[in-house]
Formats: sequence, structure tokens, C-alpha cells
Amino acid sequence: MANQKQRRRRAKEKRHQYDVVEIDGEGNETVLTASELRAEPTARPAKQSGTRVATTKPPRGTPQPPTWTRVLKRAGIFAPIFLATVLLLGGDRMTFAGAVVQTAFLLAIFVPFSYFMDRMVWRSHEKRLAKGSTR
Repeated sequence: MANQKQRRRRAKEKRHQYDVVEIDGEGNETVLTASELRAEPTARPAKQSGTRVATTKPPRGTPQPPTWTRVLKRAGIFAPIFLATVLLLGGDRMTFAGAVVQTAFLLAIFVPFSYFMDRMVWRSHEKRLAKGSTR
């Protein structure tokens, strides 16, 4: 059962009507219909300068294909956390240089592990889609 915050968010999404629009070079908005969106999903119209297409985001929680760039960004976020943890757990025995070396060792393990976990989640998502069963 959804909690109160989730129920409020769903109710808010249902209250508002969103349209997919295309903005041409003169700034005029054209609402795209469902048939126009499904017409040719692989071929995209040639973009003119100043043309923007507003689309909706994929649902949250949908896995994305694994990339090393995303994993390295994640490592950059976790590196200070690892360093602080090593310094706190090391106490007076740990020098700053030693903590940096241990953090580098932790990151050397964390980066490939994180990539392989992303790849495993992506593959299981692809298998689920191939079977035709969605959540």
C-alpha cells in the first residue's frame, strides 16, 4: 500500500494534463498527437535551428544501460564518504596519507563492482522485457 506522500504525488500527477509539444523556429507550439508520436519511432525529423521537442521522462526506477562515466561519477560521490569513514575508524593510528591509500584501494574495488552490479540489473531488466512481463 502506498504511503501518504506517494498517494499525494499520484493525485497531483492525475490533476495536471501534460502534452508533448513541438516548438518550431518562430516559437509556435504544436501539440503532437499519439499517432504522430508513433508514426516513426526510429526516424527523427531533421532538427532546424531553434526547434525543441519537449518530452516526458521515463518512469523512475527504470534501469539505464551501464556506463563507466556514471560509475565514475558515483565513485566521486562516495570517495569523500570512504575517506571520512577510514579516518574515523582509523582513529589516532591512521595518518592522512594512509587513509588516502586505503580510500584509493576501496575505490579500486568499488568502481568495477558498481559497474558489474549496474550491468547485472540492466541485463535482468532486458530479460524481463524480452519475456513480455512488466512489473
